[in-house]
Amino acid sequence: MLELSELDLDEIATALADQEDYEHRWLVDPRTGEIAFWSRDSGLDGEPVDLDEVDLIGIDPLPSWVWYRDLVDFADQVSDDRARRRLGRALDGRGAFRRFKAELQQGWPELVPAWYAFCDTRAARRAVEWLQDNGLVSDEQATAYLDSLPDPPIP
Repeated sequence: MLELSELDLDEIATALADQEDYEHRWLVDPRTGEIAFWSRDSGLDGEPVDLDEVDLIGIDPLPSWVWYRDLVDFADQVSDDRARRRLGRALDGRGAFRRFKAELQQGWPELVPAWYAFCDTRAARRAVEWLQDNGLVSDEQATAYLDSLPDPPIP
């Protein structure tokens, strides 16, 4: 088992959110917790490798609806009625991520720090859940961490 305190949760969260393309993969070494990046063009650390031949665990991105749920949850909890309605409308249809962020930054910049705190908290929790699901950290470590990290308050 790895020690949760020694892992880069931000990097794991980035891997879980990476929706860019499938020409690259994020991987974690189950012995050390070190994160590696593989791409079709440059391989692993500049060396071509077959991913089936390395003792690393692939970090598959979570579906976009998981991250979309964060937008909805945040918007639903905003106390300002007008901001809540406008952010909620921004979530309808294609381009919701872009519209939500634009609406937030242009209409309610004072909510931007709360959004980033909310988003970062959710991402860190998903990283710990992923580590737990893959048997890389103990259930006790994961539970203690998750219990200590509730969603931050939203103004």
